[in-house]
Amino acid sequence: MQLKKSLITASLAILVLSGCSSVTDMLVYRIDINQGNYVDQQAVDQLKFGMSKQQVRYVLGSPMLVENGYPDTWYYIYHHVSGHEDPIQKNLIVKFDKRGSLIHLAGDFHNSDHFFESLQ
Repeated sequence: MQLKKSLITASLAILVLSGCSSVTDMLVYRIDINQGNYVDQQAVDQLKFGMSKQQVRYVLGSPMLVENGYPDTWYYIYHHVSGHEDPIQKNLIVKFDKRGSLIHLAGDFHNSDHFFESLQ
């Protein structure tokens, strides 16, 4: 009889604990992981139409990706995973004309109101 009670108790314990895997996942610490270029709207607001590649690199840093054959399109990609939360990805695509002057911004950030003002 004692063996039967122990077997039933062990079976119930295994059954109950197997349903708690999501709870134990939440108890395990996961570090934040940042990859790519961190870009914020304040930095994008400093960009102006006609800036050189060197000036853009000074403001935003080196791009994450410049495709072969398309050296006038730069990609700034930022990927952030915070512990158990959903990942966040932000993209900024910067385009230059053939002379190396900034002409267009696209992605998750918008141009500032002063983007088309003259450089000084």
